[in-house]
Amino acid sequence: MAGQITRYRKNAGPEPPTMRGFPLVLLTTIGAKTGKEYTHVLGGFPEGDGAWLVIGSKGGAASHPGWFINLAKNPDKVWLEVGKLKFQARPELLKGAEREAAYSKVVAVAPGYAKYQKVTDREIPVVRLSPVTSPPG
Repeated sequence: MAGQITRYRKNAGPEPPTMRGFPLVLLTTIGAKTGKEYTHVLGGFPEGDGAWLVIGSKGGAASHPGWFINLAKNPDKVWLEVGKLKFQARPELLKGAEREAAYSKVVAVAPGYAKYQKVTDREIPVVRLSPVTSPPG
């Protein structure tokens, strides 16, 4: 993963790199148990007003991804990198109809996420990451 993060930062331009037609973002959180900083490469889906959605699919695994646990434990210590832009983000776990609508929008762009929800009993988290302050540019 460290190699992917290094390549992302080295090659990122004003727009984020893409994979399978959707943007990739870097999410940095603080470990719930360790207090250490962790950065993850995730699919990111723009929401407007600088906000992005990230999906806690973990490939349809039975448990939530570590970044989601960290984000829930330390919601005031979350950063998002979108291309060369980096900002502190405020996470919001979407629920109910809002979550369903957002997940449907993501599946329309990245159909693989539909499969992940089918293979797990847990509700896959959909998190909106909004800039704490307006991102520059």
